[in-house]
Amino acid sequence: LEDPIEFVHPAGRATFSQRELGDDFDNYPNGLRAALRQAPKVIFVGEMRDRATVEVALMAAETGHLVLSTLHTVDAGQSINRIVGLFSLGEEAQLRLRLADSIRYIVSQRLAPKIAGGRQLLTEIMGYNLRTRETIALGESENRSFYDIIEASSPFGWNTFDQSILQAYEAGAISEETACLFSSKKGRVARGIDLIQKTRGIDNQTDTGLRLDLPSNAFR
Repeated sequence: LEDPIEFVHPAGRATFSQRELGDDFDNYPNGLRAALRQAPKVIFVGEMRDRATVEVALMAAETGHLVLSTLHTVDAGQSINRIVGLFSLGEEAQLRLRLADSIRYIVSQRLAPKIAGGRQLLTEIMGYNLRTRETIALGESENRSFYDIIEASSPFGWNTFDQSILQAYEAGAISEETACLFSSKKGRVARGIDLIQKTRGIDNQTDTGLRLDLPSNAFR
């Protein structure tokens, strides 16, 4: 379900049924309900813009469908808050439990200018484990944040925006100024940049070594 259809997927190992808002369905909730009647295995919703769309998408996920969608938010944690914010306070506790049982991955993206021109993709990836489930269900607190959970889960392939930024900076793709501008926590990125610069300095000394030029007859 898209608005508009931007890429036509050819049928290969799967059958695609692409529908465009305005031509094939009048709004996302109705389009989703119609799609569910055709027993799809995967449903892609172009954008979850309102409460009704979120409600139907969540219902589809709870009935065993793989649901993919997009939101305009700044990072993974704010994606949860954006969805929760579409509902009333009285519904929040139940909604959080439903989200905790349904969400499997959140991938956020930012495009930063590269030193050599073009754009560098920066990502934040949050998956599903007991800690993320608990934080979605109960909300963030002083001792429990999505940022810290993602940062600690880097061995599992997760990463914060700041970790992605430092990787791009270390690879020479983006400048120090760009790294700080696009960071989520500037203090952590600044410390990471300092560490990278110190490491480069040590490496340079190690590679260069100490050279002492003596006359050819010095030891005669």
